Amino acid sequence: MKEKAAAARWVSVLPKETLMHQATLALEDGTILTGAAFGAEADAVFELVFNTSMTGYQEILTDPSYRGQGVLFTVSHIGNVGINVEDYESARPQVSATIVRSLSPVVSNWRGQQPLSDWLAAGGVPGIADIDTRFLTRKLRDGGTQRAALSTRGTPEADLLAMARAWPSLDGRDMVREVTCAGPYRWACDAGDHWVKPSVISHRPSAVHVVAYDFGCKRNILRHLAAIGARITVVPADTPAAGVLALAPDGIVLSNGPGDPASLPYAVDAVTGLLDAGVPILGICLGHQLLGLALGGRTGRLKFGHHGANHPVQDLRTGRVLITAQNHNYCVDPASLDRAAVEITHVSLNDGSLEGMRLASRPVLSVQFHPEAAAGPHDAQGIFDEFLALMG
Repeated sequence: MKEKAAAARWVSVLPKETLMHQATLALEDGTILTGAAFGAEADAVFELVFNTSMTGYQEILTDPSYRGQGVLFTVSHIGNVGINVEDYESARPQVSATIVRSLSPVVSNWRGQQPLSDWLAAGGVPGIADIDTRFLTRKLRDGGTQRAALSTRGTPEADLLAMARAWPSLDGRDMVREVTCAGPYRWACDAGDHWVKPSVISHRPSAVHVVAYDFGCKRNILRHLAAIGARITVVPADTPAAGVLALAPDGIVLSNGPGDPASLPYAVDAVTGLLDAGVPILGICLGHQLLGLALGGRTGRLKFGHHGANHPVQDLRTGRVLITAQNHNYCVDPASLDRAAVEITHVSLNDGSLEGMRLASRPVLSVQFHPEAAAGPHDAQGIFDEFLALMG
């Protein structure tokens, strides 16, 4: 009886007024959809992408890599477990808009603290529900990513369409400066740390000092670094190589982040300097792309990106297939890399794109996927052990 009473207090029903007015979504190709509004009463312009994850909507919505994007969830029902403070990847929702087939009217979870709609409203993020998300997903899959505009406050369709078409897209834009930290800081345990168990990853009692670039770093990356015994210093995205080396790191992490890697010359310059110093480096997602640019490679845009927690990746060294979480619109062109210096370690089994690499003569590795995420659920976490081995 005590257990039932404890669970019941977390159950809440969304107020009737949450979904009482209309929302309008306009795509740059002229497609207009109307549905039920939730979240903030606002207008938003963004790049529309679809995410195929079945769970983890809170982690997705707080991932800084989604800055400038609206997320279309392919899973039918969103919001059933509410929001809690332990699953944040950053301190606030980072997406520009949320698009769902059905917003759950009931929030029931033992960790749930707030309904999704209320949380999005507090963060200034509008949402639209009760639309054909399967139709939209097929449109993006077949035709590629589109610019879009959403209104939950009655902006006319023609105005929304004009807003979507006038928006400059993410190509060539530095979105990292919108999400990076203001200054260096030491990572301390947060509410989600206890979900990352040292026993999952090979734990070492001797601490190493890792400096992590915050290009939009997910908190779970820092949690996993702490789980392998690292002391962590986080630095802003524009920190030069000399500033990082002055901290005497045992290893350096180039984090995930939003936008076009080719728009970050200052970051590429820093990575180039770090490569020359010979310090062990781990690149993740955007960090992987920046490493590719620092090695003289090229990056380009994928047709509709990789967004989901069910992407199969093969480790070419072992033949093992990992189920990975991914979130990126850009990728490194393997043909642009010096194959004598760069070993391709991982490839996507969906489209053959480059998913991981390691340098032949330097202690450097990188992956395009997210080893800290729970896809698999632990398939890719060995990447952190590999990085720890590089640090000796």
